[in-house]
Amino acid sequence: MRNLLKYMAIIVFALASSLALAQQKTIKMGSMTWEDSRSVALVTKKFLEKQGYPVELTVFSEWGIAYAALQKGDINLFITATDFIAADHWNRYKNRLEKISTAYFGVYQCLVVPSYMEIDSIEQLNSVADQVRGRIIGVESGSGVMREAEQAIKAYSLDYQLISGSTAAAVAELRGAMERKQPIVTMLWTPSWMMQTFDVKFLKDPKGIFAPPQAYYWVARRGFLGDDDRRLRQSIATVHLGIDEVVAITGEINAGKTLEEAVDGWWDSHQMRIERWTVMAD
Repeated sequence: MRNLLKYMAIIVFALASSLALAQQKTIKMGSMTWEDSRSVALVTKKFLEKQGYPVELTVFSEWGIAYAALQKGDINLFITATDFIAADHWNRYKNRLEKISTAYFGVYQCLVVPSYMEIDSIEQLNSVADQVRGRIIGVESGSGVMREAEQAIKAYSLDYQLISGSTAAAVAELRGAMERKQPIVTMLWTPSWMMQTFDVKFLKDPKGIFAPPQAYYWVARRGFLGDDDRRLRQSIATVHLGIDEVVAITGEINAGKTLEEAVDGWWDSHQMRIERWTVMAD
């Protein structure tokens, strides 16, 4: 009995020590404003807090500001796409940063048309230019998908004008055109509730102008995670969501839930996986 009590005391002390060490390191986490990356960031935040780490989440509206904050140490962990979407920012600071793990995979953006239109490829767009008044309805100027659309117009010699605006305005035009069964050319991406809501199709891109499906990574400021942070590094690396799950969360948000409510709903319905993450991280 005495040995059992001694053994239990050692376990309690070890757990308390582990928790105390975790609580000493506050994670200053960053995410872009988009619902998909914020959703995964919130899931990760909840898991790290479950592991005993205090987490502060900052949301950024511009890649450049986020990367500058990361390399300066204003944040020390950031969820980002490094391969294509934010490659210029990653290349600028990569010597001061390190990739920790893949948060989710399958991010894709390209030109879309309603499924009732008969074209299937960007190469066929000139054949319907008159039907859409030679316009590609775009989103915010300077975004990655707009840059790729500009490149596609040149590469495919398209007789089109790229109309910049906002995501909300583009969605409104798409919704209106589809309600009237009219042709339209615009751009969308996945994961997004929009791909659930609208019966559209990505146009094939035989020239490979638009980036292939990409991963979002957890990136840390180099030196933030040291040799004694194995448990924290493992905890971050353990969290991974499927692209369909991210789409489902953003769909819940579009249906009227707050981001926090949608993430809490996912969390409550995936307790077995979270417990598996806990075992893997320890």
